[in-house]
Amino acid sequence: MVRVDKENYYLDVAEVVLERGTCLRRNFGAVIVNNDQIISSGYTGAPRGRKNCIDIGECIRKKLNIPRGERYELCRSVHAEANAIVHASREGMLGAKLYLVGKEVPSGEYVKNASSCSMCKRLIINSGISAVVIRLDKVKYKEIKTDIWIAEDEFLIGNKGY
Repeated sequence: MVRVDKENYYLDVAEVVLERGTCLRRNFGAVIVNNDQIISSGYTGAPRGRKNCIDIGECIRKKLNIPRGERYELCRSVHAEANAIVHASREGMLGAKLYLVGKEVPSGEYVKNASSCSMCKRLIINSGISAVVIRLDKVKYKEIKTDIWIAEDEFLIGNKGY
């Protein structure tokens, strides 16, 4: 038996978490880890008590053909990163890593060029998380130090979305 490395272990956990997602387009799972301890997890879904897109059978962003990375204020869902952050203590997140996995709902394929949206980036920065590890395929991943999101402020250079 080959032992999986820690990065892929936590990404595997995030991948299981995304299976609870309720989006009709793509689902994400997030796990926050600090000192080899899972602090929190979150998946894509409507706020507690509200109906999910899978329950009502419609995604307004899909219906309006809104491109990925735009007009998130229309989305019913809270993103996986945001859900993981709101369920964790700030002390637990200081210096932590957030592991993120996304899959396309229709195909089950990993989301290409996955990244946190601009709103989630702001939450991640303010939470004290130091890095985000994003699954590219079953074994490959990329790690982004959140300091780069501070230094390269997309709003100052006119970038939006992903």
